[in-house]
Formats: sequence, C-alpha cells, structure tokens
Amino acid sequence: MKKIRVPDIIKMKSEKVKIPVLTAYSRAMARILDSSGIPVILVGDSAGMVEAGYPTTLPVTVEEMIYHTAAVTRACVSALVISDMPFMSYQVSVEEAVRNAGRLVKEGGAEAVKVEGGVKRAQVIKAVCNAEIPVMGHIGLTPQSVNRLGGYRVQGKDKLEAERLICDARAVEEAGAFSIVLEGIPAELAGSITSLLSIPTIGIGAGPHCDGQVLVLNDMLGLGGITPRFVKRYANLDEAIRSAVLEYKKDVEQGKFPSREHCY
Repeated sequence: MKKIRVPDIIKMKSEKVKIPVLTAYSRAMARILDSSGIPVILVGDSAGMVEAGYPTTLPVTVEEMIYHTAAVTRACVSALVISDMPFMSYQVSVEEAVRNAGRLVKEGGAEAVKVEGGVKRAQVIKAVCNAEIPVMGHIGLTPQSVNRLGGYRVQGKDKLEAERLICDARAVEEAGAFSIVLEGIPAELAGSITSLLSIPTIGIGAGPHCDGQVLVLNDMLGLGGITPRFVKRYANLDEAIRSAVLEYKKDVEQGKFPSREHCY
C-alpha cells in the first residue's frame, strides 16, 4: 500500500477527490482503518471522552495523546496520522506549542498535528510549521473552547459570526496549515469557505460541500453514548459486543466453556 503524505492530501483537493477521515485511539482500530484504505487517521483528543470517560476534552494531557498516538502509528502502513494538540499544550506560548508538537512527532510518531482556533492561533500554526511539523487547523465549534462558547453550539449562524469564521479560515491557511477542520457550522458557509481556500477542508457537522469528512469512530460504529445529529451510524457494535459478552457469561456459568477443543 502506498504511504499517504501531506502533499497527497493537498493534491486530493485539486483533483476533486473526497477525503474520508476517521479517528482512532488504539492499535486494533487503527489497523482496521489503515487496511481499509482510510487515507487519514486523526488521533483526536476526543479519546478523553470516548475512551477515558471525561465529560469534555479539556482534561486530556500531552502524555495521554502521545500514548494513543504511538499505539495508532504502530499499526499504520499507509494512512497519514495526525495527532490532536490537547488543551493548554499550545495556548501558553509559541515556544511551548512547538515543544509539545515536537513531542507528539518524536515520541508519538505523528506525521502532523491539529490545532484548534483561527486568527488567535495563527502565530502558533506558523511557528509549528516553521519547525517542519505539518499542521491541520480547526475552526467553528472548537471543543476546547466549550466553556467560552457555552456548550457545543453551532457556529457561524449570523452574518457577523460567518465573517469571523471566514477570517479565521484565511488566517489558518496563510499561517501555513495544510488542511482545516470545519466543525459545527452551516453547510452553505462551509461550502463558501471550501471554495475560498486552496487547502482541503474536512467537515464534521458542516455539510456535504467540504473536501472531506471526519467522524469519531466510536460514534459511527454505535459504541455507546449520545449520537449527534451529524453522525451516521454504520454499525451497532454496542449491541453486538453486549450479545457476545452475554453468550460468554452464559457459557461459563453453565460449564460450556472451555470445552475440550479449547484445552491443551
């Protein structure tokens, strides 16, 4: 399988090839995504919510992201692996941002990092790019800003907000990002931003006009929790796993497992 790199993702936009992106947090899941031909795997700080049970992404640490990223990169032969920079890993100073991005690459094996924010984060994006680390931007509904936003609310619904997001998108591109996530914004606005930028846009709750789409793997597989409106469930693994566990429990209780075929 051909190794996917940053220039390949940029080229997909110019060739009008849609970009499917999924999150992964473990070697087991990453192996399946990679072998299925998913070109980009995002090790999201959403791991804090879907894997660790945090109420938001805010408690996630750099060390936790390194752990999950390293697990994913060990499984990937083809996919480009991008690691989220968690809350407070890049907000304090540009120098600290570059250092933490470097750790995600050196210790986690990431091939790019993702930074939330637009105009406010342009300096950080530029500095990390100058350190030869590719950056994916992220604007709109930025989960690390949940307290300021007052919850997980759709952004860009009025003219002023829409203009601000367009400025954010342009700032991210000008700072050197190779792509940008558009989260929780109206489809028409996402389409406008996509047409304005030369870098790929990856939508999540941003309609069909983006250059690619990303979903949290656990959400699309039906692995527990509330399913947001923008998620399409492609499986119900919660039910399938529960059924298997109940069957195992019954077999053990009734002495059916292990049978002769499972003994040495």
